[in-house]
Amino acid sequence: MQPAFFLRHPSLMKKSKILLTTFLAAYMSALFWISGCSHKNPHYDPAKPHHTPAGFQNNYPHSHPSRLDFWRWAVQRRLAGLPKPPTQDLSPAAPDLDFLFADSEETAVTWIGHATVLLRMGGLNILTDPHFSERASPLSWAGPRRWQPPGVALADLPRIDLVLISHNHYDHLDLASVRALAEQHGGPPLFLVPLGIKQWVHRNVPKARGHVLDFDWWDRREIPGATVHFVPAQHWSQRALGDRNRTLWGGWVVQQPDFVFYFAGDMGYSRDALDIGERFGGFDLAAIPVGAYEPRWFMRNQHVNPEEAVQVHKDVRARQSLGIHWGTFQGMTDEPLDQPIADLESALKKHNLSEQDFFLLRHGETRRLKNSRLGQ
Repeated sequence: MQPAFFLRHPSLMKKSKILLTTFLAAYMSALFWISGCSHKNPHYDPAKPHHTPAGFQNNYPHSHPSRLDFWRWAVQRRLAGLPKPPTQDLSPAAPDLDFLFADSEETAVTWIGHATVLLRMGGLNILTDPHFSERASPLSWAGPRRWQPPGVALADLPRIDLVLISHNHYDHLDLASVRALAEQHGGPPLFLVPLGIKQWVHRNVPKARGHVLDFDWWDRREIPGATVHFVPAQHWSQRALGDRNRTLWGGWVVQQPDFVFYFAGDMGYSRDALDIGERFGGFDLAAIPVGAYEPRWFMRNQHVNPEEAVQVHKDVRARQSLGIHWGTFQGMTDEPLDQPIADLESALKKHNLSEQDFFLLRHGETRRLKNSRLGQ
């Protein structure tokens, strides 16, 4: 049909648009959800319960949404016109670049957006799940798109010493961002990745070769300026058709003598958080996801909601927590981008906690942090 036909019949144009967007959403999510052919796990250790001959699995069993569940969600959200746009102003704060570039030992955290956090601790500049591209997608023309630009532009970053990658989903592992960081002035940062992702970095980012370390759950390594641990999370991995759970996923702990940081990555609620709290005895700062949680029947085993995030904060014994994984990419979930603000406030009141205990930042905003006795 010619475009003029749709102009004369707007109702058909609207229906066609809904069908097209539903198909595109289904196609994009299929890249994450469809399981593939057999694969041999080169890291397989039968003594480790989270290892499988073909890949990896969570510590605590739970149900997975089926392909039918996915189609049900994709169709229902499109017909309902979800997600609704935010009603609150989520525009970025002007980044304090003078402070970010200052030669200082002062500990501070800056939220760049989604799961990308810039943490300065003990003289190290640490970047988590760097994502600076327009879309969280393998395609430049489809997939979740930014509602707000990064709070600090990639070109405005100070030199990054350490990059922590939690898993290989497109909203957490962005090829263009990793390539740009590998080209930074003075040489690449040190990239810390879960098992299986080191090969991906070597294949796609040749300049990072020799600057990548891979970790299994509970692995510990001494690096210049800190001790780093990789810890479990209830989640999954997939980057293309047929590679579901072939690479590992998880969170990171960075220890210095007077500051301990926990980056949760992406997670559904499980006993893993209690295990982490018991092992480390607490954290000065935790970065915990608070967004992408609706509908619960579909999201609950892979993404915590704000109330569960507050429980994670308590389970890991964090002195302070920063809410991440919200307010950035439209279309990843059913709740409006600003819904985590109200839901986190309600959860904090329910648990008798305050904004000082668990806080949110605007994109680009920096908060200075006090060190404590938690360092080990």
